[in-house]
Amino acid sequence: MAEATRQIRAVPAQGPAVPGGPAGSPAGQARGSAPDPAPQTPEKARGIARWLWSVPPVAVLALVFLYPLALVVQQSLIPENGGGAFGAYASVFRSHAFREALGTTVWLAAGATAGCLVLGFTLALIIAFVPFPGARGVAKFIDVFLSFPSFLITLALLFIYGTVGMANGLWTDVTGAADGPFHFLTTPWGVLLAEITYFTPFVMRPLLAAFSQLDTAQLEVASSLGAKPARIIRRVILPEALPALAAGGSLVLVMCLNEFGIVLFTGAKDVTTLPMLIYGKAILESDYAAACVVAVVNIAISVGLFGLYRVVSKRAGA
Repeated sequence: MAEATRQIRAVPAQGPAVPGGPAGSPAGQARGSAPDPAPQTPEKARGIARWLWSVPPVAVLALVFLYPLALVVQQSLIPENGGGAFGAYASVFRSHAFREALGTTVWLAAGATAGCLVLGFTLALIIAFVPFPGARGVAKFIDVFLSFPSFLITLALLFIYGTVGMANGLWTDVTGAADGPFHFLTTPWGVLLAEITYFTPFVMRPLLAAFSQLDTAQLEVASSLGAKPARIIRRVILPEALPALAAGGSLVLVMCLNEFGIVLFTGAKDVTTLPMLIYGKAILESDYAAACVVAVVNIAISVGLFGLYRVVSKRAGA
């Protein structure tokens, strides 16, 4: 027993690690070895991969869109032909041509949007709820119509209602007159008709999609309770169609604000919209500073209307 006690006392007790101890001690080993780096989590690796995949599209977008847009804004603020900052803006805003073009653009876009909403809603109701042979074919044709260029519709209207079109030719053949009565295509009303004709399917497409999701049992219940078709449309169908109407109407409004081909191909010389003014300033007059100013104003109006639509649609739950 005494021998065992002496052996235990001979073994040195290892206390807690003391900073600054020898290299062979536990304290020295703890101080000399660096901790292993934390392993990279899969979530962090996936996040880095997503950032890397986003670089190419952002670079392409910056090259083909943001950089030219920045050049347009720079040219409008600091023209190459001289002039102080915002001098081109002051000159353009004072001109009668700009104010007239702005007013024409706004009323044409608003009128075409209203016409497209009324006509598109009526035609979509007929296609969706009035059974007739070929309804599915008409709905398919609307999808094809969306791919047509705007000037093609304008050319078709010129063949029908132009100065030497079919309608005027038929009139002169029947009456023997030297000239026909149809000359409205070269007026603002002709541009309005062409825009309504071309942009109405852009309202019909979302409406037909919304009508396809409508529960027909609601219509049957309303009809069985004695509701007239007008009341069913007003109380059942229209509330369901409001988000689609807002989407289609906002799209048509923005596209009408920027429409160029229809105004150009109708030959309406007295109708000058903002895109036509940009064309005239840049190509015909070589006034690039003024053209850039009008372009910036046009872009600002379009982006502002789109932002307003997003806010309204979010509040409406569309």
